[in-house]
Amino acid sequence: MTTDALPMAASPSTIVADSSTPAPVLDIVVPVYNEQADIAGSVRRLRDHLRTHVPYPSRITVADNASTDSTLAIAAQLAGEIDGVRVVHLDQKGRGRALNAVWRASDAEIVAYCDVDLSTDLNALMPLIAPLISGHSDIAIGTRLSRASRVVRGPKREFISRSYNLILRTTMRAKFSDAQCGFKAMRTEIARQVLPYVEDTGWFFDTELLVLAERIGLRIAEVPVDWVDDPNSTVDIVSTAVADLKGCARVGYALTTGRLPIAELRDTIGRDRAPGPQLEGVPFGLVGQLARFCVIGVASTIAYAVLYLLLHSFLGAQVSNFVALAVTAVLNTAANRRFSFGIEGREGAVRHQLFGLGVFVFGWLVTSGALVALHAFAPESTKHVELVVLVVANLVATMTRFVGLRWVFRGHLAAANPKPIAEGAAE
Repeated sequence: MTTDALPMAASPSTIVADSSTPAPVLDIVVPVYNEQADIAGSVRRLRDHLRTHVPYPSRITVADNASTDSTLAIAAQLAGEIDGVRVVHLDQKGRGRALNAVWRASDAEIVAYCDVDLSTDLNALMPLIAPLISGHSDIAIGTRLSRASRVVRGPKREFISRSYNLILRTTMRAKFSDAQCGFKAMRTEIARQVLPYVEDTGWFFDTELLVLAERIGLRIAEVPVDWVDDPNSTVDIVSTAVADLKGCARVGYALTTGRLPIAELRDTIGRDRAPGPQLEGVPFGLVGQLARFCVIGVASTIAYAVLYLLLHSFLGAQVSNFVALAVTAVLNTAANRRFSFGIEGREGAVRHQLFGLGVFVFGWLVTSGALVALHAFAPESTKHVELVVLVVANLVATMTRFVGLRWVFRGHLAAANPKPIAEGAAE
């Protein structure tokens, strides 16, 4: 895929003070802009929580993005008084800019952030980082929209938040539930590869990161949080919402036109692309396709057997076999297209189903021939004996189906898994 999008350089930042040890497990960033009234209390409270509840080496990074009050000076003073605090200054304003720069430059295993008002209950911090430390997930987000979450906020913010996330689900096909909760974490090795493609420098940063992460196949863990609205928040809800909608339009356009290197990133760092049920330790290649094909095959065989037995009493063996095969063939092709080979959308669907029809005809000829042979040699066979013979005959058709589907889907698989650019150049 040709792309115009190039990795963005990280914004320049300056370390003002640092009382932390190198390479901690967790680096939790607190982005601030003119927060002189809250910064000291928040940092002390966060440091106390880390010492008491987080059994890993940790660091607090105060990311000051162009404050014009005493925020930077207070933060530097805190770093001199409290171990494990680092202060970074950026000359340009922007919460997203600060997170992008600090996360990409961090030497920690896990990077996270929380808002300076600590609206999110810090007891959710360990559940947030646990799936990242274990390697189970790539990104973890706090969600205020889970049934298990406990949230205190006004109806205006509640309506805007839910409306915005509904827009994301309908227009961007997002599956995450809460884009803007100020409580997220990420594996640093993944952050260094993904964040260069995140352009937003403000509040849309979170959404853009999550949409991109989903499209390239990263695993996102969601943690229900307890959250209390800060009545003194200086965030302009209306202007932020407008900026977010503009960001949605920009990212949507980039995805539609191919400006973002989704396939390359998916091939490099994405997990198993196949949506739906996954098998532990099974890759997306031939072995993974075969494993998922077998799972669908078992389900199809059960459905075929049930239909055959239900229809046999009034349609007879041959007609029941034909109908049961026809119904399960359509469902089998659709399921394998979606789950075994990870092909989405309507493009090529008719052609794929026509091929499935061809496989159905082959399967029908094999199974009906098996029935003819059975009745010739054992005319008194029961319907259950017939079913056993049909299932065995179906195995032959099934092996042909897998080879055939892999061949007919080859164009889509090649497009979804292009060779890395470096390899293509080398050839």
